[in-house]
Amino acid sequence: MQEIKIATRKRQELVNITDQIRDLVRENGWQEGMLLLFCTHTTAGLTINEAADPTVVRDLLVNLSRLVPEKGDYRHLEGNSDAHIKSSLIGCSEQILVHSGRLMLGTWQGIFFAEFDGPRSRKILARWSGS
Repeated sequence: MQEIKIATRKRQELVNITDQIRDLVRENGWQEGMLLLFCTHTTAGLTINEAADPTVVRDLLVNLSRLVPEKGDYRHLEGNSDAHIKSSLIGCSEQILVHSGRLMLGTWQGIFFAEFDGPRSRKILARWSGS
């Protein structure tokens, strides 16, 4: 298992980690298999979405905030209930196929770390299954 560290700079942001994940695959010589990425935080997540047009990231964040506003009818005392809900909506893991040492992402796809309660120092775990 590998640990990937991520430093976020804003309360809410999507950090494109695709290059970090590609480097991890290359550095470990992983060729054929499945890479599991797991976020160990309850106010963050992982998602795969379009990485070519930055307005997609903006649209995701703006509309998640409309769906789950920062201030609302929440009982959680830490003041970050919206972050917990957004994390559950996005999810905490992604599985990516690897073939011939390459991530099998679609043409426009990228892997994003979703921060909802930053800025923070975060980590995700990567588990390889294959050859």
